[in-house]
Amino acid sequence: MTPLLIALFGVILLFVLIALHVPIGPAMGIAGVVGFALLAGIDPALAIPGIEAVSAFKSLDLAIIPLFLLMGSLAAISGLSADLYNLVNAFIGHKKGGLAVATIGGCGAFGAVCGSSIATVATMTRVALPQMLAHGYRPAFAAGSIAAGGTLGIIIPPSLIIVIYAVLSEQFVLAMFAAAVVPGILAVLFQLLAIGVYARLYPDQVPAQGRSSWGERWAAVKQARAVILLGLLVTLGIYGGIVTVTEAAALGAVSAFILSLVRGSLDRAVIVQVARETAINSGMIYLVIIGAFSFSYFLALSGLPEIVVQWIGGLDVAPILIILALYLMYIALGAVFESVAAMVVTLPFVLPVIDLLGYDPIWWGVMLVMVSGLGMITPPIGMNIFVLHGMAPNLPIPLIFRGVVPFLIADLARILLLTFLPFLVTWLPRQMGLM
Repeated sequence: MTPLLIALFGVILLFVLIALHVPIGPAMGIAGVVGFALLAGIDPALAIPGIEAVSAFKSLDLAIIPLFLLMGSLAAISGLSADLYNLVNAFIGHKKGGLAVATIGGCGAFGAVCGSSIATVATMTRVALPQMLAHGYRPAFAAGSIAAGGTLGIIIPPSLIIVIYAVLSEQFVLAMFAAAVVPGILAVLFQLLAIGVYARLYPDQVPAQGRSSWGERWAAVKQARAVILLGLLVTLGIYGGIVTVTEAAALGAVSAFILSLVRGSLDRAVIVQVARETAINSGMIYLVIIGAFSFSYFLALSGLPEIVVQWIGGLDVAPILIILALYLMYIALGAVFESVAAMVVTLPFVLPVIDLLGYDPIWWGVMLVMVSGLGMITPPIGMNIFVLHGMAPNLPIPLIFRGVVPFLIADLARILLLTFLPFLVTWLPRQMGLM
């Protein structure tokens, strides 16, 4: 067999394994080892997973992942997400669509603490959905605002998928975080704009509630001061150059643990549960990264990425059209695969294309994360939709999909804006001297 046929066989094997419900990490590892063995022999192929496992566990960049996962789990069980939601709601809940705005604000703030879209959706479903339904919100829009708000967890730093992209593409994690700040702010603003437009068109479906007194607002501020300080501690520590990203993650995890302890949220069973969740999720992510590198080695040896790049380079089309075609590909993949899986499977092919077209890999990383987030709320398989349905099984999946339509439109507009104005992504890291 020629290297090209072996490469195609490896890619087909990967998708067959995924179709058989083999987890994405082991699937990529198996396909990579089998393909590499056909190209270079069994002994070098079997050595790759071991080498990559050692490299992954030695990586300080990857050490961020379990630390932020631990911080997010502790923040969830100590009630910090509810504090954030109540804080935003106290100030703007009396306006039309105010509870939905509070939900988006709570999702954005909690996403900045935990870095996980799925964790944000699961947590805010428990906190915000009962409140919105109790105040007469249309169930579809209430659920849609939570599902869409959950995507903020993967774009607002610290984001786990941004860390994974940075490691796989060999970019500086802090530069990626800095590049995601302005897009993260825009993501929140565009979703708030979607709520405002919807509230004007259908005011009866997003009723206002009573105005909170200044005493109630001050009480909400005092209750949320701990999580505000936790977010500031991590954010200012990173961007102020006081601590590294890894040190900030460790500081955040320790602070969240102390806070949970002070609040009385921890006992032996909870500690075991948090440790178990963190270990399972961290192990899954490490397996994905090890498998991705193994698969990338195989593809690099086969020469398939170079063939793809040469073919795209020979197309007589504007680079922006190729970028838009890649967006459509990732939205389609995101509707079928989990966003991390879609990214790591395609990165060996796509990143050389981005380099060929002359686009900055940091800009592309942020755009890729945002498009992947769009896939998490896109029919027929949006990961956030199914997580929310699992938390609230009385809400049918088609109903939730209808509720995210306004946010899908807002997200598409934001992605197009940052596509045609890429300096909005790269401005902050350039100002910080990271690019």
